[in-house]
Amino acid sequence: MKEESPKAIFYALAANLGIAICKFAAAAFTGSGSMFAEAIHSTADCGNQLLLLFGLREARKPASPLHPMGGGREINFYSLLVALLLFFVGGAFSVYEGVHRLFAREPLQYAYVALVVLGVSVVLETLSLWGAVKEIRKSHPDKHLWRWFRETRESELLVVAGEDIAALAGLAIAFVAVLLTMVTGNPVYDALGSIGVGVLLMVIAWLVAREVKSMIVGESASPEVRRAIETHLRGRSEIRSIINMITLQWGRHVVVAVQAEMIDYASGRAMVDAINVIEADLQEAFPQVRWVFFEPDVPRV
Repeated sequence: MKEESPKAIFYALAANLGIAICKFAAAAFTGSGSMFAEAIHSTADCGNQLLLLFGLREARKPASPLHPMGGGREINFYSLLVALLLFFVGGAFSVYEGVHRLFAREPLQYAYVALVVLGVSVVLETLSLWGAVKEIRKSHPDKHLWRWFRETRESELLVVAGEDIAALAGLAIAFVAVLLTMVTGNPVYDALGSIGVGVLLMVIAWLVAREVKSMIVGESASPEVRRAIETHLRGRSEIRSIINMITLQWGRHVVVAVQAEMIDYASGRAMVDAINVIEADLQEAFPQVRWVFFEPDVPRV
């Protein structure tokens, strides 16, 4: 697996910062609840990207007596924080704002300004999503997005892609809500748009949080990596059979524990030397494999 690349996060941060400024100005100018909900969403996203960058830095902590495998999994913790913030700050607040405006029925002014800002935001969010998809395609060129979402072990990229998809869908909802309000003169559509954006954000946040929680609990390496490692080991002439193999994703790195039946050796030292060669060769073939625990054994009848 490649080293941490924050490019997608920087794309998203730059896009959301510009979008948030435009949306707050448009919300103040037009009085649009949908626009204000979108502005809060973009502001929350900026904070989320800063959290992810901090998490990537923490994940590079070296091994210590307290954390013998380093801080690689810290990024999962910060990714979960981002998902929770997306749910509460982005989603719940947008729903609250929409419900409030259902009762307040505040008129929408200069709706065309809101539509222009939403259109510009769509362009910027599309560029941000393009940056995230570009990073995804570097390592998974043939995997469709939903399968990648379910199988990826890159929590920070998962969060960025989820945010961008939620943002684009939310912008579409807000655009339709403002347009309907402008055409009909009924501010209820604008309030419903804000509620719709909030519900969408909470659904996306829940999906992201579910995936990140699984990473925190402890997931194996991705299915294709695990299969490739097992195939590599089964092809070693020193190994008679693989009894059991466990992989564990640890941030950007992988832990491999192997229980295998070895061929006959003249001495224990000869077997140890053979195991050392197997481990070194495995780490050369799979640079992401940082730790290998190898146990020679015999199959239990």
